[in-house]
Amino acid sequence: MTRRTIRVLSDDDVSRLLSLSELLPVVETAFVKQGRGEVERPPRPHFPVGTDESEANPAGTALTMPAYLHGSDTYATKLAAVHGGNAERGLPTVNAQIALTDANTGLPLSYMAGTRITNARTGCIGGLSAKHLAAGESVRLGVVGAGTQARWQTRAIAAATNLESVRIYSPSDSRKECAADLRDDDELAGVDVQAVETPEAAVSDASVVVTATTSEEPVFRGSALDSGTLVVAVGAYTSEMRELDSETMTRASQIFADVPEEAAETGDVADAGLTEAALTPLSDAFEGKSGRESDDEILVVASVGTAVLDAATAAHVYETAEDEGVGEEIGF
Repeated sequence: MTRRTIRVLSDDDVSRLLSLSELLPVVETAFVKQGRGEVERPPRPHFPVGTDESEANPAGTALTMPAYLHGSDTYATKLAAVHGGNAERGLPTVNAQIALTDANTGLPLSYMAGTRITNARTGCIGGLSAKHLAAGESVRLGVVGAGTQARWQTRAIAAATNLESVRIYSPSDSRKECAADLRDDDELAGVDVQAVETPEAAVSDASVVVTATTSEEPVFRGSALDSGTLVVAVGAYTSEMRELDSETMTRASQIFADVPEEAAETGDVADAGLTEAALTPLSDAFEGKSGRESDDEILVVASVGTAVLDAATAAHVYETAEDEGVGEEIGF
């Protein structure tokens, strides 16, 4: 029997292969296929891990996320973990690995570091939302949260739009570190990036607001939003988590969601008394079926993430790695 190999891609390899400007259309196409029902996306189980003896205080949440886009040569299974206490350890809050498999034979093709893929494809959700739904010709961005995803959202929005300014808030000094990192980013050259002292200072006068936190309470007052603001909430993915208050949801003319049935169960939507029926698939905005009707209306995008984007991104990375000979081939 012929000895088979798989391509192993480290985080450094993935970093070398990933370009946000090239990834944005890949993610957009994946969203459209998902909206048309041209994907397989089984329920993603998530469960507490690292519990103490009473199992009352889990260290984190583990998730298994498989997906297949119809017509693709591959499918992917992501193993992800979210550990809120990792920030104090100097470790990423979200960690992941992705197994890529040949859809026609079932043979393994690649095993790759998935954390950067997760961060990049999630950043593209904000980038594409701003591209299709923000008002005006340039973006004034307010970010609540100063972790890894705050950085990726900002970079992706810069890649997708004409980004003019960024205001970042977090209750800790991490906001200053985040602002400094973004000012040093070559892709944000010429963009005015500042840390601010209150969430209101971040969201007031912003044309796009991104929330990227693990909060269980609203992170700003809806009354602080200007007319015409697009709000992209990427942090909440369980019923206990909430970033947006009821006023924000009530002021919104439309609420889009990447996965409406799952977004409806998050605190952002459920605690505002809304159901899945109130949510418009985000893919409708990309296909021109729905969108901004005036420069004055407030729009909300509620994102919980979808494995379809992981599968599309992993396939893109793998194909690029094959073309460029990046990574290590090992017997398997």
